[in-house]
Amino acid sequence: MDFNDQLRRYFGTDDPTTISPGALESGLEKMKVDLGMEKDPGRRFALWALMHMFGQAPDLDVAFKDEAEREAARNFLDLLDRSS
Repeated sequence: MDFNDQLRRYFGTDDPTTISPGALESGLEKMKVDLGMEKDPGRRFALWALMHMFGQAPDLDVAFKDEAEREAARNFLDLLDRSS
């Protein structure tokens, strides 16, 4: 999943600075629905990570039933923390 493609799909632009409040709300709602329906672990992770970047990701135990997937998400969060 390409980051810019996901931005265009959910928010209608690949420039996060131009997302209107309405488009943000609508796009995040679509992402929540897609996350709930997605079966592919990689796609679920990509959706969750993008939602996290917008401050709207569900808790790890809600988003990921598999412990290995939760651990991958924790590692992602640790990497983000270290890069700040």
